[in-house]
Amino acid sequence: MLQAFSGGDVRAAEAPLLDAGQGDALMQRAAHALFGVVLGLLRDAGRGTYGATAVVLAGSGNNGADALYAGERLLRRGVGATAILTADRAHEAALDAFTRAGGTSVRLADAPDLAALAAHAASADVLLDGILGTGASGGLRGPAADFVRVFDAAAGPRAARSTLVVACDLPSGIGVDTGRVDGPVLSADATVTFGAAKAGLLIGDGAVAAGQLNVVDIGLDFSGFLPAARSLQGADAAALLRLPEPHDQKYSRGVIGVAAGSARYPGAAALAVGAALATGVGMVRYLGPEAVVSLVHQRNPEVVASTGTIAEARSQAWLVGPGAVDDDDQRQRAVDAMASGLPVVVDAGALAAVPARVGPQVLLTPHAGELRELLAARGVDVERAEIEAEPARFARQAAAITGATVLLKGYTSVIAAPSGALFVQADATPWLSTAGSGDTLSGIIGALAATLAEDDGAADRVGVAPADLWAATAAAGALIHGRAGRRAARSGPVVVSDLPDSVRAVVADLVEERRLAATP
Repeated sequence: MLQAFSGGDVRAAEAPLLDAGQGDALMQRAAHALFGVVLGLLRDAGRGTYGATAVVLAGSGNNGADALYAGERLLRRGVGATAILTADRAHEAALDAFTRAGGTSVRLADAPDLAALAAHAASADVLLDGILGTGASGGLRGPAADFVRVFDAAAGPRAARSTLVVACDLPSGIGVDTGRVDGPVLSADATVTFGAAKAGLLIGDGAVAAGQLNVVDIGLDFSGFLPAARSLQGADAAALLRLPEPHDQKYSRGVIGVAAGSARYPGAAALAVGAALATGVGMVRYLGPEAVVSLVHQRNPEVVASTGTIAEARSQAWLVGPGAVDDDDQRQRAVDAMASGLPVVVDAGALAAVPARVGPQVLLTPHAGELRELLAARGVDVERAEIEAEPARFARQAAAITGATVLLKGYTSVIAAPSGALFVQADATPWLSTAGSGDTLSGIIGALAATLAEDDGAADRVGVAPADLWAATAAAGALIHGRAGRRAARSGPVVVSDLPDSVRAVVADLVEERRLAATP
């Protein structure tokens, strides 16, 4: 499991080593790691080092020094390098080492032609971003902000530019703890972060700006700190899969009840049911209108379907709400499911029926607009844009107010437990931004919840507190959904109705990963 910490906690973890006089050693470890990642990126891009060009953006702090020392190493490998000093001062020893190795430097404030300097950077093979570090507050300002704007115009979108941008510790301009971006930010192809991931590298726009994340151990001790955010890896999601055993039968493997779809949106039920089956359960019980029952049976005849009530359909977990609009019976089923005490995934049309307080086994899966409405109904007035700018903050607020586990959907899924624990998953592809994608996500999470409802050892297997099991379950669902989308996108645009095939393949991969991990 990837653990991320606040900027303050990272600095506190560094303090004992700095007090012991190990500051230069830490800096050299960081610089060497940054240098190594840059070499790998150049190699992967089919470029050698001899004759390549690099630009180092160096601020006044330790990040600027790390970038300069990495630039020194590149110079000694035959890379031509220029340092653009973005502040009034620079780390003297690092700049001296860079210069002695053959590098040239220019102070941004003294540059006669900003456009020409930005064009030079945009023509380089690699750009090292060491402008700001974990101690910075707010976004880029002044000449540095102006430079990034002009560079972006010269270099073009990240996907199309030829210059590899590598961020030193974090992309300059993101909130280290929130991932919030206010103003220009230098979006990176890769970020090399030191000691531990910072929370802002996993969340929202910060995760997008970070690109490929590389976490380098430089010897910091985080045993006395609580992570600000966690991200499940494949082994963690695999640990939450309930694998069938020889004495199992359909009821012991998990029964998920689904009250989804309506006359207006019948397809949502079929998508959710298909995803649940692909994730792996013993049985799916469907409740809804006759017309939707017919559609569900056309796609999945193994589903046990009826037009009955929650009380009549014994299940171990429920999924309610996808496509369930303008249907009083579906609304009542949602209310009854949330009152059952069972794990319940609540999506879309059922979110308006969430009572004032529920337990953490109730998993809400809103997008930003739906979360805005949920909060507004509880007296919290916030715009959708603010939620999108700071998703962790508002997911946590919603979890605290309702008592539910909240998964806020987006390019990065942010999952908040009422305990305050936060999980963030950045496994998705933009190709999943299509109608019906959320229905499949809710079906995956519902299936996992049904299989874990009576599994007392699940929290220990994944290494979380029992109170945070449902947040980890939602995170595992987001991981499976995201990986399935990436797999499906290999063949072109994602067709959500075909996604269950990719879900099954991802689950098979996770099962194999778990088997290999258990093999001596």
